[in-house]
Amino acid sequence: MDSVVKEYKSYDEQVDLLSERGMDVGDCESARATLQRVNYYRLSGYWYPFRKQSKAGREDDFYPGTRLSDVLALYDFDARLRTAAFSALTPIELAIRALLGHELGRLDPCAHLDPGKLGPNARSGGAYSTWLERYEFKLRQSREDFVAHHDGKYGGILPVWAAVELLDWGGLTRLFGFAPRGVQNTVADACGLSAPQLTSWLKALNIVRNICAHHGRLFNRVHTLSPKPPRVGRHPDLDAVASDWSRTFGQLTMIQFLLIRLKVGRPTFLPVVLDSFPSVQAVPLTHMGAPKDWQSRSALWKQR
Repeated sequence: MDSVVKEYKSYDEQVDLLSERGMDVGDCESARATLQRVNYYRLSGYWYPFRKQSKAGREDDFYPGTRLSDVLALYDFDARLRTAAFSALTPIELAIRALLGHELGRLDPCAHLDPGKLGPNARSGGAYSTWLERYEFKLRQSREDFVAHHDGKYGGILPVWAAVELLDWGGLTRLFGFAPRGVQNTVADACGLSAPQLTSWLKALNIVRNICAHHGRLFNRVHTLSPKPPRVGRHPDLDAVASDWSRTFGQLTMIQFLLIRLKVGRPTFLPVVLDSFPSVQAVPLTHMGAPKDWQSRSALWKQR
């Protein structure tokens, strides 16, 4: 059976199609230039909420009043949000690296190379072996000066406080999972969380980081991994948010919480970006999972 491939459409035909479906595209030349710089199917994720809803699902036609300029405003906001979220995650990642490397080094400078010195997760299944293979590959590929220094002076064996600098967020999360519970507790306590909670937060935020790094749509995404929140009463500023943790606002609240607890980064950055959410009647900020009074509900978001 022959496969069916969707028919190719030129930029002008794409503009015409949007117009036929009820979107106000504004100036046609400007709309064409937009589709030249932003793929039609990338933008389709932002005009999805503007498509008419029926019992069968979303239709191709748009609700009356749908404008391409509103779609672009959401697209541009999402780009700012990804940049801000990625920027905010960087100092958190660096702080976790430093904490974990320091605490594992307290046990043994090469604790990361000996599963016997790590926790039970490093000695069950093949996850640790897979992690070690990936770490050794990164070590061989690295051109960092500190790697060359240790290679010349210590035969290439990096102590764990240096080794963590080669790990990406996923590798760091897995090493945290391999660490003995005492080490996990110390690192998690610095974050105001328990070890299982920090594990779930690191996994969830790794997905957010990857979305940002690969230019995915972030603002109204429903996330597949929800974090384990602390018990009610431990952190009133977190309780006050009362967000759906699977929505982007909930994930951003996690970032705000960690920035403030770890005393790193710029906790003012994300609130300013959220405050720039465009005024689009069909797609309010609540599509992110944010309450209407998000700015005043919790001290986490009163950063100015």
